[in-house]
Amino acid sequence: MMNDADIDDLVGVRRRGIGGPGTAADSPYPVPLVIGVTGHRNLITSELEGIRRRVREFLVGLRQEFPTLPLAVMTPLAEGADRLVALEARKLDIPLIVPLPMPRELYVQDFGEADSCAEFDVLCADAEIIELPLLPGQDRDTISRQGDARNLLYGQVGVFVCAHCHILLALWDGKPTDKLGGTGQVVYFHHWDVMPGYTERAARVRQILADDESDLVCHIVCSRAQTEGAPAEGLAPLQVSWFTADDEQPRTSEMPERYREIFARSSQFNEDAARNMDRIRDESWSLLGPDVPRSMVAALQPIDRMFGVADWLAIRFQRYVVYTLRTVYTLAVFMGLAFIAYTDLPGQKLMVYAFLAIFLLGVSLYRIADRFAWHRKYLDYRALAEGLRVQFYWSCAGLGTERGTKFTHDNFLQKQDVELGWIRNVMRVSGRTGDRGALANPEGLQYTIAEWVGDKSDGSGQLSYYRRKADERTSLSRRTARIGATCLWLGVGVAVVMALFQDAIEGTVFDLLVVLMGILPLIAAVRDAYAQKRAEKELIKQYRFMGRIFGNARRKLDGAANDEERRLVLKALGNAALDEHAEWILMHRERPLEHGKL
Repeated sequence: MMNDADIDDLVGVRRRGIGGPGTAADSPYPVPLVIGVTGHRNLITSELEGIRRRVREFLVGLRQEFPTLPLAVMTPLAEGADRLVALEARKLDIPLIVPLPMPRELYVQDFGEADSCAEFDVLCADAEIIELPLLPGQDRDTISRQGDARNLLYGQVGVFVCAHCHILLALWDGKPTDKLGGTGQVVYFHHWDVMPGYTERAARVRQILADDESDLVCHIVCSRAQTEGAPAEGLAPLQVSWFTADDEQPRTSEMPERYREIFARSSQFNEDAARNMDRIRDESWSLLGPDVPRSMVAALQPIDRMFGVADWLAIRFQRYVVYTLRTVYTLAVFMGLAFIAYTDLPGQKLMVYAFLAIFLLGVSLYRIADRFAWHRKYLDYRALAEGLRVQFYWSCAGLGTERGTKFTHDNFLQKQDVELGWIRNVMRVSGRTGDRGALANPEGLQYTIAEWVGDKSDGSGQLSYYRRKADERTSLSRRTARIGATCLWLGVGVAVVMALFQDAIEGTVFDLLVVLMGILPLIAAVRDAYAQKRAEKELIKQYRFMGRIFGNARRKLDGAANDEERRLVLKALGNAALDEHAEWILMHRERPLEHGKL
């Protein structure tokens, strides 16, 4: 607990306006590194200074290692460990995100003394407050006294912290517990998505085998001021370790490398966003249309802001990739022309140098694209934008979760490489306000149907988008295919002419026909290779498939008897969209930019 000097110091910092922590949204970088906190209330006084030192070292170490990932600490500010970590965060100007398990006036009843309430108020003063909803069947009367109903809310806030943080900081004795929402149960949930007495069986079965990035715990061992309060056997007070669900090495002294890679990808996203923030602010697309219910704007803004960043960056890197592909394949044609001129035409010995120069130009362009990861970033940022689109409209439609345990990010890219976990990490951050509870607003539901699904009659929504893009892509594919076929058959025709009349053709005409006989089929082959690299046929199939999915959804929405049925349709639609986007990124990751496979 803070003493009076600590409280006065923090109040003075906030009033002076210097070094104050602000909120997580104040950073110039869109994605913070969120540290969730769980820990015991009854810490031993003799260990407090050592624990503070360990917490400070942990936070400073993360800030130094990931300078473009601004830290944020998520804690319900319960007495004991939560407050200790919050105080150290504030001293380091790290903003707080405070999810409240119940209405604030009821929550403070669990604090023992008046100075504890004052401490809570000071820590909340400029924090981001997220009040979680009551669970179905609960009301203020059922949770106003100690008991199972109130314990369920502590279970809910523990789950919420786990689901929306990137690292769980546990000030824990290392012992399991049967207490619902207790520190041992929160750590267990972070590893296995299971909290006995709270999680539903269906949610457990679906997630228990998933291998993802959501199990990272920094464990600071502590004792408890109670009988048998020593740490678990094999652990010592103030010992620090990284604790994961890994079977072979659950505890390590250094952060496992795969998590560093995930955080590094998030850092790159932040750097790309910060580098282009002025243009993103002016040019990005918003999902918040004029008809969105005003009462929902605050909850949806974080998702919308992240979508705007991801969508703009995806378009930018897509252009880089497309321009690179077109340039490289065009250079391949000129390489073929140089080769033909060198081998088949007299007096063209300099063409060997032109061939080498064109080749080196293509390799240089490839290496630039590879060094700056244009292809990977295009795929990652597009997948992120599409995941955020589903997250936005699910939140807007008031789609609930399985007792608040599984969220949009839990449904996305689970079957892909763990390195794509950084995308789910971004969604954890953006969804923290929209995920606090179902925004069951009929106006939001109607907005989602109109803007997301749309209607083919007025060209709105994803329904019209997919059908329009399928038609455009089909037309383009047919046109380029005709060009390729024309070049091929013209080349064959030239070869036929050469075979029939080669003795009668001489001089410049002969040389020109030789070049055409070689270059026209090459153009056809390069065009086909380009189409394969862009996965044109597969992309058309995906557009048509998604058009049918959205068309089916529109018909079922129109025939639904009530809003509950409509939300079920939108839930199924979102799952289908997330699955299809996962297939899309997998398909295109198999077609990277490679200079040696033209």
